[in-house]
Amino acid sequence: MNDSCDSNNNVTPIVPMTVEETQLDFNFLADLALKTVYTDANCSTARAAEKLCLSVPVTQSLLQHLYKEKLIEIRGQVNYMNYQYAMLDRGWQRANRLLDVNGYIGPAPVSLQSYRDMVARQGCDREPISPGFVKNALSDLVLPEITMQTAGLVANSRRSLFMFGEPGNGKTSIAVALHSAQPGEVWIPYAIEVDNQIIKVFDQHNHVRVEEDGSNGYDRRWIKIERPLVVVGGEMTIETMDLIYSRTVRYYEAPFQMKANGGTLIIDDFGRQRVDPADLLNRWIVPLERGTDYLTLHTGKKIEIPFEPLLIFATNLDLEGLVDEAFLRRMGYRLYIAPPTREQYGSIFQKVVKDNGLVYDPKLLEFLLQRYEEKKRPLRCCEPRDLIYRVIDICRYAGQPPELSRDLLELAWINYFGRDKDPI
Repeated sequence: MNDSCDSNNNVTPIVPMTVEETQLDFNFLADLALKTVYTDANCSTARAAEKLCLSVPVTQSLLQHLYKEKLIEIRGQVNYMNYQYAMLDRGWQRANRLLDVNGYIGPAPVSLQSYRDMVARQGCDREPISPGFVKNALSDLVLPEITMQTAGLVANSRRSLFMFGEPGNGKTSIAVALHSAQPGEVWIPYAIEVDNQIIKVFDQHNHVRVEEDGSNGYDRRWIKIERPLVVVGGEMTIETMDLIYSRTVRYYEAPFQMKANGGTLIIDDFGRQRVDPADLLNRWIVPLERGTDYLTLHTGKKIEIPFEPLLIFATNLDLEGLVDEAFLRRMGYRLYIAPPTREQYGSIFQKVVKDNGLVYDPKLLEFLLQRYEEKKRPLRCCEPRDLIYRVIDICRYAGQPPELSRDLLELAWINYFGRDKDPI
């Protein structure tokens, strides 16, 4: 990793012009090329190169090999170095056998070592984050100065963060804002090859593609994306933290922590998963200590994967019995998110009022704060927003322009908390 840091900060993947430069086995690529021809009735050298995300010279050498092996035939020439291909009976038979073993058809993968090298280079290439940038990213939140400072240290160092505190005070919002404080993009591969097995990495749900200038100037097996933000909650299990093998398509899906590399991984509502918290924490110990994760192929083989997301835990459960001190020592930072003071609650209320184009009246804020005191209800950061949104809902339902009044806030209070409900 240190050697990668000595490079010239240029992480753009270079186009391989020979099969050797792909760092993949020739026969593996030839099989993938055959499956590509199998699915394209109008396959040509250029079309195959586009689908495989390989250069024309590499694709041509693969197709010529298939032609010499009498798996495909040349139907004609479109233009220079661009031939028309079709399957032969022997090719159909081999392609069907290949698909029974591995159903992956698409962009050529990269080698596991190439992936490790790219993650390391991009980690070294990351620019420092200034306090001003963090302040701007958190500008929509009303936070104490100490919280802002800790958030800045987390964003700049990318050390892990454990946030805890009562529900409704902004832990998830802070985590998402911390992600936005990390500028830049990262390169990820469509897929990775390990022992002729495919691990699919690119995920349209979690990855937002960034168009790269000069489509021929980089290895198109890689995609430039916005730094990924992956949020998992109660659905997380031990099994979802490992490679997910599909017996239908016969290749792997990368686990969520691998998809979050270079970005942010938020473990929301920690402690509410369908698995013992201690088992989950033990699963994170090695990645947190070494920056490396170990995943298992269905053959039983373990593979070493970089672990480079900004890892954020958030919980509203009592830490007693939930996490032990040994685990917390491995976390980079701990942050208690306290309930808002009256002044902070007022600032949030005023901001939400103005953001929604309503007229701010300090007397209405006082009325609301008095209701909290009467009901002995603790203040929560999310509640000014939630109450005002319910006022807007009431106005729209009545067919009138949104406005704030004492009666409307009272009705919103009842609809939100319930009439004469005991404090929770």
